Amino acid sequence: MAELSVLTPIEYLKGVGPARAELLKQELSVFTFGDLLRHYPFRYIDRTHFHRIAEVQPEMEAVQIIGRLTHLEEVGERRSRRLVGQFVDETGQVELVWFQSIAWLKKNLIVGAAYVLFGKPTLFNAQLSITHPEMERYQSQAAKGITGNASLQPVYSSTEKLKKSGLDSRGLQKLTALLLEAIGSKIEEELPDYILVKHQLVGMQQACRGIHFPQNQQELAQAVRRLKFDELFFIQLKLLKNKMLQTVRFKGHRFEEVGRHFNTFYSEHLPFELTEAQKRVVREIRRDTVTGAQMNRLIQGDVGSGKTVVALMSMLLAVDNGFQACLMAPTEILAQQHFRGIQKLLGSDLATVQLLTGSTSKRDRRVIHSQLEDGSLDILIGTHALIEDTVKFGNLGLVVIDEQHRFGVEQRAKLWRKNHIPPHMLVMTATPIPRTLAMTLYGDLDISVIDELPAGRKPIKTMHLYESSRLRMFGFMKDEIAKGRQVYVVYPLIKESEKMDLLYLEAGLEALADEFPKPQYQISIVHGQMPVKDKDFEMQRFVKGETQIMVATTVIEVGVDVPNATVMVIENAERFGLSQLHQLRGRVGRGGEQSYCILMSGNKLGADSKLRLDTMVRTNDGFEIAEVDLQLRGPGDIAGTQQSGVLDLKLADLSKDQALLTEVRNEVISIFTEDPVLGKAQNQLLRQYLQQRNLGISWEKIS
Repeated sequence: MAELSVLTPIEYLKGVGPARAELLKQELSVFTFGDLLRHYPFRYIDRTHFHRIAEVQPEMEAVQIIGRLTHLEEVGERRSRRLVGQFVDETGQVELVWFQSIAWLKKNLIVGAAYVLFGKPTLFNAQLSITHPEMERYQSQAAKGITGNASLQPVYSSTEKLKKSGLDSRGLQKLTALLLEAIGSKIEEELPDYILVKHQLVGMQQACRGIHFPQNQQELAQAVRRLKFDELFFIQLKLLKNKMLQTVRFKGHRFEEVGRHFNTFYSEHLPFELTEAQKRVVREIRRDTVTGAQMNRLIQGDVGSGKTVVALMSMLLAVDNGFQACLMAPTEILAQQHFRGIQKLLGSDLATVQLLTGSTSKRDRRVIHSQLEDGSLDILIGTHALIEDTVKFGNLGLVVIDEQHRFGVEQRAKLWRKNHIPPHMLVMTATPIPRTLAMTLYGDLDISVIDELPAGRKPIKTMHLYESSRLRMFGFMKDEIAKGRQVYVVYPLIKESEKMDLLYLEAGLEALADEFPKPQYQISIVHGQMPVKDKDFEMQRFVKGETQIMVATTVIEVGVDVPNATVMVIENAERFGLSQLHQLRGRVGRGGEQSYCILMSGNKLGADSKLRLDTMVRTNDGFEIAEVDLQLRGPGDIAGTQQSGVLDLKLADLSKDQALLTEVRNEVISIFTEDPVLGKAQNQLLRQYLQQRNLGISWEKIS
């Protein structure tokens, strides 16, 4: 067969074979030599440190002792059969016990010989004991220079199926050693020499050996830094290359005119003064749309920061220049909310606006399709219905995507194709994204941040109450309702779960109905399994003030704007993620009155749940909350399923490696600034990397 390399199928590695190869593929997604090389240890056992027996405590993780085996005997019968040894040094003694491989051990262990012992200490019958210790004959430094296992021993994740096939951590360690022996000298460098020198990085061959079999902590640290650098570097290389190509290759519509629609709205329809942050973002969008290149901009803004008004002004800018605009939202509730809000802001004659969702009637669809194609419809708001092939615009100039993390890349791309020149793209999120995550997930977008709330908004007061304070919570709800306010009560489930002891919505509704009886109180109920018409009917009752309490699931996480609602009660709050809690809290605090968020929980809380709830009580800052969320959940969970595959990070940690990510991104920006097409000889490795991955864009088009 061909020469062995990182691309060689794993079955060709000595010690693997077809059966083990199939297990490695199924259990660890290890298909090639390179995949096994990237199955990094998750921790290391420090074999460089030796304990004296007198120092050993039963709670220690693992210990290494140099001593002498003074006694060895087999005791018990059948299931109780075991091998017991006595091990001593100059400070004390420890009992050794083996239940397996007894015949082999009796043959190979030598009473009276010196050994390096390694194992986990326990206390049994008030005596220090180690079960199944590793035993290695001790050789003095004079004889060997250093003991055979005196290094950082890698520990690999495995599974029960792999362990049954001999591929526990030790088995994987042996395979990795054989792998490095086979191809260690053939591992190719992917970074140019000048980057290695500039950032003081070890070579790839040294890094691969150092991550698996480090001789000391310094060697391990150097290997980890190099491999983290590579992970982050090549993500940034792809993202920034795409950004550069979009700027150069994709022409954009020029919005040169700031005309009647924009100016009339700003001077006559805008019901409040824009914040400085909103004005700054409008200016950034304005600059983008006159360059002649396609805009791709992400607007981050906390709940209630006024992103929708900025988006509307951008759409009016498109209309002023003879183009159409559309806004796509992930749910019908949110799309309807945007439609009603934008209609109210624009009035009846400033621009034509329509709503298109899955529940739009065929007759209304025909009208909308006709208006789109003849250009008489200025702004279309909708859900996924916008990307259907039957929806054809006369001249689409701007696409706004709200809560963009709910949409996949392909769904966004379908809107690109609605015009022969791709429309400008403005994506919005009310889920604050930590800077490191934004740089990694959305590095191909320009990012704007609306970091101010409109004037007059009072910070929401958040409190955490246990079940024992439920009557106090009911009393608070009644006090607010007596003032003419409204209340949300959110539950994590619709029906009872056998596995999770939660207050579910249906039971909660019964309890609330007893505490808040008709006709004095009226209650709405909204959840995801209701028909759209029923949901909208109940939502509208609450919006109009016909009901004082809305009982709901997280379907109201986005898209509900009722300024008169001042209390958000979240049941079983410990079951929600931080981002979701913050989104739910943002449903109140939208008027001028003081608003409150009450987090109800059980009495027993884990450390992570306690930290989440404490964070919510401590701060309203969405970006601070996002940083804590990143530390708790990791980037993959925050990114959502649509982003899977973007963050293929095995070592880099976006919550801890912010400085390294900044260093990497600055380096990639510098490379593309000096050599946009990677044509210089020193950048051929990078050009080759991108070409091999066939990203589908021809370099020649920008050469």
